[in-house]
Amino acid sequence: MQAVLQANESFIQETWDKIESKVKVTSERIKDSMPYTSRNGQYDDWQDTMDWWTNTFWTGILWQMYGATKQESFKRYAQSMEAKMDEVLYGYDGLHHDVGFMWLLSSVMNYELTGDEKARKRAMLAANVLSARANISGGYIRAWNGEDNAGWAIIDCMMNIPLLFWASEQSKDARFTHIGTMHADKTINDFVRADGSVNHIVIFNEQTGEVVDIPRGQGYVSGSSWARGQSWAIYGFAQAYHWTQKPEYLHTAKRIAHYVLSCLALRGYVPPCDYRQPADSKLLDSSSGAITACGLIEIAKAVPEAEQALYLQSAIQILRALDETCAVWDDSDECILTNGTAAFHSGNFERAEVDNKSLIYGDYYYVEAISKLKQLLQA
Repeated sequence: MQAVLQANESFIQETWDKIESKVKVTSERIKDSMPYTSRNGQYDDWQDTMDWWTNTFWTGILWQMYGATKQESFKRYAQSMEAKMDEVLYGYDGLHHDVGFMWLLSSVMNYELTGDEKARKRAMLAANVLSARANISGGYIRAWNGEDNAGWAIIDCMMNIPLLFWASEQSKDARFTHIGTMHADKTINDFVRADGSVNHIVIFNEQTGEVVDIPRGQGYVSGSSWARGQSWAIYGFAQAYHWTQKPEYLHTAKRIAHYVLSCLALRGYVPPCDYRQPADSKLLDSSSGAITACGLIEIAKAVPEAEQALYLQSAIQILRALDETCAVWDDSDECILTNGTAAFHSGNFERAEVDNKSLIYGDYYYVEAISKLKQLLQA
């Protein structure tokens, strides 16, 4: 692993320096705002929709920066955003399956870096909310709210269940892990296909857990291969393995990764929106590449030495491709990555529809991936 890292040391360090320089400038303008995308070169602000699932990804970027630099302004803005999210946490009605994203990147990171007890309690409350969404008869954690989708589950939830594993470690209470592994096992059985591609949404019978339908979700069609769903699966199963050490989770992460890497090799390592979208589609999704890179790094840390280079070098190849094709390092735009696409088809929420623009979670995972590599270099 060290040989790969050392061969790419200049790229890792230079990219981190560019990230640090950019985030310092941007943070002094937007401070404790909650961006989703950039418009006319500036991050927007979703504080009028406090329960939007991406509202703490900027918080996560600030905590990544604070962990590396100990610059107090990063901590101050991140903690301010976390406190604002109490409106959602204690308001209850806006809570949904993405509480993992929302409080892992705010309260958990805060607690791990500062020991803030109030942050730990917020994260534990969020974990209890997530665990309460478990349908024990069906064997899954339900997605979204509403009367008509109680049987729905989505691949994204693999990235939320690490909050449950963390909560088990904190509380010494295995019930959180039981729910997390229940959902992960159901995901292997009913989301992951034999070739390593995955479904985005599966609708289950609430009583039996049998598959009722497989909608297209945010991909091209049902049965296609939504790139961000693939990346959630790679990183989600890698994290599930980290917390549980269950070999089947690592094997699943690798199987999905191998499918994705075979697709990326033909595309210059910048993902399309869907790996099975029509050949004439120009939609890319840089966020999928950044998330995939994070997952590959975690796989590299988990596999025997003889396998590590495959995953680590692939992660770096993706990050280099994103740097060359999608990154914005000057002041023309506050985002880090362009060429992000939220979904192949337009949906019901026009404000959230983004095609080939920036996505705050793409920026976050790019920062996280480079930070992971930097930490491995220094280990």
